[in-house]
Amino acid sequence: MGLLDKFKKTAQPKQKTDLALKKKEAKKRKQVEEEQKKKQFQSVGSAGVSSAKPKKDEVKDKKATIGSVPSKVIKEDTGEAYKVLLKPIITEKMTSLSVNNQYGFMVSSYTNKIEVKKAVTKVYGVTPIRVRIINVKGKAVRTGKQTGVTKKWKKAVVTLKQGDKIEIYETVK
Repeated sequence: MGLLDKFKKTAQPKQKTDLALKKKEAKKRKQVEEEQKKKQFQSVGSAGVSSAKPKKDEVKDKKATIGSVPSKVIKEDTGEAYKVLLKPIITEKMTSLSVNNQYGFMVSSYTNKIEVKKAVTKVYGVTPIRVRIINVKGKAVRTGKQTGVTKKWKKAVVTLKQGDKIEIYETVK
């Protein structure tokens, strides 16, 4: 059996080198794919959609000082913000709150204050100071003999910095 053992020993290192070569090829493919992603992100620029996170320097560049307003955030790619902010609430009560830089939005029932704040910043390019969230219960309704309840939903009231404004009436059609 000593003769067969020699053949087995020589066959094993070849398998190991094959695995090593496959690993090297996989690493090379990953590097090439990463370079292609970077090139696509650079060619598309800030206007395109990208899953890459912006660097700290890029975020600083997006902030600009304008007149008496200390800083205003430039609108970013909205990304997932459309899933958070469903629609602005335009009622008499909410319109009267806009004098105090407060605006109301219907938001997804799974969102929290932080997500609402980020979404308002991305979509409208303003910096919210405070976000209040209200769970609105469904109202009892009746049509003939049938009774039921309307859907419950979540409302967010966003307070903006002094000098910031959201032109809701232009965006809603």
